[in-house]
Amino acid sequence: MIATAMVETGSQGDTVIFEEFKGTGNAELKLDRKIAERRVFPAVDVNPSGTRKDELLLSPDEFAIVHKLRRLLSGLDPHQAIDLLISQLRKTKNNYEFLVQVSKTTPGSLDTD
Repeated sequence: MIATAMVETGSQGDTVIFEEFKGTGNAELKLDRKIAERRVFPAVDVNPSGTRKDELLLSPDEFAIVHKLRRLLSGLDPHQAIDLLISQLRKTKNNYEFLVQVSKTTPGSLDTD
């Protein structure tokens, strides 16, 4: 099932329905209106977006790098996080190259946390 929900509408009913379905999904992609208003696309709020069990989708090395990247992005506001992510993605040809670049340039050892 693929579903969309509009949240932060001020309607308690919308919030209740969203919270009820939120626990059943295996992935969540949160879009940010303020990012879209800046004409930045995709207008994804990267910190609350993600998938459950992503460790099953990635190799252990990839998962460690993604975990490291998420820790870095969590310290930024949503606008800074997506701007940084997009600018770094534009500098690489594919996901593998991007992850290698992240592992080389992001502070912190991969074997921590």
